[in-house]
Amino acid sequence: MEVTSTNRVATGVLARRAEHRSARSLLRIAVAVCAMQPVVAQTESSTRMSPSQSDEARASFATGSQPEQELQRGTALTSEGHFAEAIPHLLAAHGRVANEYAASFNLALCYVATGQPQPAIPILNELRAGNHENADVNNLLAQAYVAAGQDDNAFEPLQRAALLTPSNEKLYMFVADACMDKQNYALGVKVVELGLKNLSDSAQLYFERGMFLSLLDRFDDARHDFELARKLAPDSEIASISGAQEAMFEGKIAEAVRISREGISKGDHNFMLLTLLGEALLRSGITPGQKEFDEARQALEMAVSERPNYPSSQLALGKLFLLEGRTADAIVHLEIARNLGPNNPAVYSQLATAYRKAGDLPKAQDALATLAKLNQEQAEKIRTAPGDRKAGYDEVLGSQPRH
Repeated sequence: MEVTSTNRVATGVLARRAEHRSARSLLRIAVAVCAMQPVVAQTESSTRMSPSQSDEARASFATGSQPEQELQRGTALTSEGHFAEAIPHLLAAHGRVANEYAASFNLALCYVATGQPQPAIPILNELRAGNHENADVNNLLAQAYVAAGQDDNAFEPLQRAALLTPSNEKLYMFVADACMDKQNYALGVKVVELGLKNLSDSAQLYFERGMFLSLLDRFDDARHDFELARKLAPDSEIASISGAQEAMFEGKIAEAVRISREGISKGDHNFMLLTLLGEALLRSGITPGQKEFDEARQALEMAVSERPNYPSSQLALGKLFLLEGRTADAIVHLEIARNLGPNNPAVYSQLATAYRKAGDLPKAQDALATLAKLNQEQAEKIRTAPGDRKAGYDEVLGSQPRH
């Protein structure tokens, strides 16, 4: 018997894969794969790794190792979000346990969560070819295809998942998050619109489409979605986030600060709203010593504490510490932001400044070189891509470091 569940936990391990790319974009609400709980059997659980690594890993666990115990250990680690650590245990169990569905699904989950979608794809397709073509398998497969850049293959498994559980909002949000991660905004709109066909009153989906449309420079259309999100859920966190995000996109910094503060004062301590407040205060021109500077620090530290794998929070906190002269602390958070979002130009502009202030000129030059490379790649992407794949201005031109 299969016991599956998907529980959207706001964490950014896939960013994992890189994004919430620029602080302006505050790209996503959460990273999808990390929200999917591992499959747990009645008596055991499991996950596995790639075929090319199987013999070596199994050998390392061979003597005295019990497959069912490895399965349980691997699943426990997966449940705790320790995906990379889980893989060897799940690999040792793979092919040697009673519940091969659990072993395969959890392995694929760990692969995608650690930014390795390619080996996850055949595992999930094998499950689909067997007796396990359920919504979870199809949805995770769609995420893997998006992460692997195989857009042509991504939509079909999502459609299949939607046929099986059309009213499950999480299915659409998971794949939308994967699209945000890959800066594939056009596909993201398509994914969200599939969800809206089945959930026409979803404030979350309207907000998500507003984000995609904004990043496609279609802000007039996006504004309508932000307004709908607030109208559908007027007293919710999503209403506060939508209002603050809309104000940020419009450059209405004081309004973004006001809306964020109001939401937080009502008890909406969502990590995204806290990040929006911190970023808006930073953009307002605050300086160390002001009470607003302390307010921004507290908001960003709370956001990082709540969701340490949210790249925008780490980036904004690093920028704040840099302004405060806490260079070492700034570097810590900026490096975390880089690990979570290695393709975000804004991270490297800040890192270059931080390492220069720290006297580490080689690392500063490395950051500048990466920044120049990313800007060139983004400019080429925009030059050759169709209009609906165009990235936002801030994502194309990373902020240049201040000297």
